[in-house]
Amino acid sequence: MKIEETPIKDLLLITPVVFSDNRGYFFESFKKKELEAFLKIDFVQDNESLSQKGVLRGLHFQNPPYTQAKLIRVITGSVLDVAVDLRRNSPTYGKHYKCILSAANKQQLFVPKGFAHGFLVLEDNTIFSYKCSDYYNKNSEEALLWCDETLAIDWEITDPIISEKDANAKNFSSFISPF
Repeated sequence: MKIEETPIKDLLLITPVVFSDNRGYFFESFKKKELEAFLKIDFVQDNESLSQKGVLRGLHFQNPPYTQAKLIRVITGSVLDVAVDLRRNSPTYGKHYKCILSAANKQQLFVPKGFAHGFLVLEDNTIFSYKCSDYYNKNSEEALLWCDETLAIDWEITDPIISEKDANAKNFSSFISPF
């Protein structure tokens, strides 16, 4: 397992070692022992979604005390994955990191607590999966507007399919970080 730091502190890109032959492939998608040098996280919940090309979900996060760290991967298809640093004392506050996660590259993104997260689906029938460090709590859920000009995220799409909640998310300029 190769663990790489990104330009944003604590946000990690993880590439597993894949063993392939004429039968297919095998890889360890999660191995706590290998991640412990970087992460002291106990994951308590796994989530999975199926989406079609053009769906954009996010930018979501949970406020304290129900903040969640996430370990994200794509089982089938591909996404443009985005994490935004919401930690007010961080030198990268308000900055984002984006990457392609896919069934083909098998990479994973570790998103620590204090980040908003979202993704744009690039292929039909994409299955997106992630581990969470805390349980979902509806009352602590919040979202930032995916197309916020201050965040300046190039999603490479102008008219994604989004939920009503995501369409009505708050602007970053009116956001007061609890992190």
